[in-house]
Amino acid sequence: MRVGQLTSSGPGLTRYQFVTALVANGDAIRDGLKKGKAVPFMQIKEQPGAFGALISGIDLSQNLSAETRSELREQWLRHQVVGFPDQKLSVYDLERFAEILGDFGEDPFFESIKDHPHVAEVRRAADEQTPLFAESWHSDWSFLQTPPTATLLFGEMIPPHGGDTLFANQYAAFEALEPSFKAQISALQGIHSAARGYAPDGLYGEADEGRTMAIRYSPEAYKTQCHPIAKVHPETGRTALFVNPGYTVGIEGLSEDESWPILMRLFEHQTQQDFIYRHHWDADMLVVWDNRCVLHAATGGYDGYDRLLKRITVTGLPEGTQALSQ
Repeated sequence: MRVGQLTSSGPGLTRYQFVTALVANGDAIRDGLKKGKAVPFMQIKEQPGAFGALISGIDLSQNLSAETRSELREQWLRHQVVGFPDQKLSVYDLERFAEILGDFGEDPFFESIKDHPHVAEVRRAADEQTPLFAESWHSDWSFLQTPPTATLLFGEMIPPHGGDTLFANQYAAFEALEPSFKAQISALQGIHSAARGYAPDGLYGEADEGRTMAIRYSPEAYKTQCHPIAKVHPETGRTALFVNPGYTVGIEGLSEDESWPILMRLFEHQTQQDFIYRHHWDADMLVVWDNRCVLHAATGGYDGYDRLLKRITVTGLPEGTQALSQ
């Protein structure tokens, strides 16, 4: 955490960062200034590329004021993916912070950790030979009737290299489509299914032996759910592409021969380099992303090292937050 004597310009802060600090840390700043002390302030560091930001100067293990919670949500909606470095968080801290964002989500194919039914572990052993988990582009659990609003991932054991997470901005992907193609897909519904990954004959099914991550495959994965291909974000009002190679298996009302060329065109388009933010992990870093407008994919490159992260999904909106009328 950087701590400095807060002035009208701050210690190297832009005007925007200074105002953000005042809003997010108002109580602490006022108290510190009254006592003549240096005070902590929240800093926003935008990441190179299409989107993403790192937020420092805030301790997520503490109870956060309503002002701070509101500002954090605004920053998350603005940047779509936010990382919080240097956080010492227990499982209880993670759960408390998740509930600031909404209700606990459903995780149909992961085993939870003991005594924490909404917390799962994303893990890989140093000598593991199974296919890399979550390597294909996807939006978490898009096959559910109500997919997660957000995913929280906290790095506990992070290798010294490799393991970056790729994120793809689906606002930008939709906005870059040719107008005629936008019109073509605007009324279409994508068909989503977990079968490729979590059915008995899926990638993580009966034949997936030697995996340290606790995945539970099921025939339930064969079920399907439709969502608009061009989906309006309920909080920002912006339209994002809502299809992904991991879970989108067709288009409602179209045959496979009709739907597959459209989907392949979308899959290729939505993960162009111009839309991608590559996130590098450190231990004790929490990352939160917006599944309504972001795809993500795992990368490897850390053979010989254990890797362990805690994961929570969140659905809905926090109490007092209003969705935009559609």
